[in-house]
Amino acid sequence: MEWLKAFRAMPVAFRRGARRSRAWAQGACLARIPLRAIEPLAISAWYVGSRFNARLRWSGIERRDVGRDVLKLERVGDHRVLSGRVLEKLIDQRLHFGRQRNRAETWPDLQRAAGDLAQIIRNVRTATPERAVIVSPFHYLSQYANIYLIDELRQQLGLASIGVVSGVPQDIYGSDEAMIPHIEILHTYSETNRGGLGLRAARSLRRNGVVVLFSDAPPFTLSGYPMETVGVSIFGRPARIHNGVFRMGAPLDALLLPFYLRFARGRFRAVVLEPIELAQSDAPQRLADCIEKALRDNYARSLAAGHPSMYAFAPAR
Repeated sequence: MEWLKAFRAMPVAFRRGARRSRAWAQGACLARIPLRAIEPLAISAWYVGSRFNARLRWSGIERRDVGRDVLKLERVGDHRVLSGRVLEKLIDQRLHFGRQRNRAETWPDLQRAAGDLAQIIRNVRTATPERAVIVSPFHYLSQYANIYLIDELRQQLGLASIGVVSGVPQDIYGSDEAMIPHIEILHTYSETNRGGLGLRAARSLRRNGVVVLFSDAPPFTLSGYPMETVGVSIFGRPARIHNGVFRMGAPLDALLLPFYLRFARGRFRAVVLEPIELAQSDAPQRLADCIEKALRDNYARSLAAGHPSMYAFAPAR
């Protein structure tokens, strides 16, 4: 361990520079991974890493067991379910470092998906010009992929900026604002102005006619900041989903446009679900039906998979 002692004896500035060089080299490698190689790499990394990392191993097993034993889904023993967390991280890193290396880098699949959403919104505006639209990516595949799709949507709608209500930690791999400067993050976990989050989101919605909110978040994910929930049925059992989207959207007669991302063989695809009129009394159950459909179709890519309560438990407000 002489090399370790020598490293510790080096000046702090030199060690800091060495860490930065290592981080730069890692980012440069990740930025060049072909999209087709990401899924095989994630599966291999999980199987190798799970031999030595108990947390990684049990994270995959929990995802599989909740889908199979709690939700009673079919085909959840798949290696795609086990490696879901690793795939999410790899896609996040590939997109972030790829954009960091080349600001002009684009992803045609995400552009096409954004184009489909933009066309739906334009059709809504043509039919009912005053109607607001809440775009709702579900928590699937990669939050960075969702955000870059939303940035493409913003461009295709001709908006200078677009508000996104998000609970994802910021600046994990570097400055998010530098990579996506036109995305106005309305952060769920903000300690400074969390009480005004709904008001800020409503203002953004009125200003642009569009705002982004992840309406499928299971209540357990925000147990640190309990929110009002509404009762629905998912998988034939009583469940709870957050009421915030209905509280904000119903008075404005807003339309909810939910979708989720799929990923296979290096290609992204967005599945756009049936729009929901939030002022209708059956809107919560219709959203619950969309959540169930997405889980049945795409459980392996769910970012919330693995928690035993899923939608069956809501912390007290």
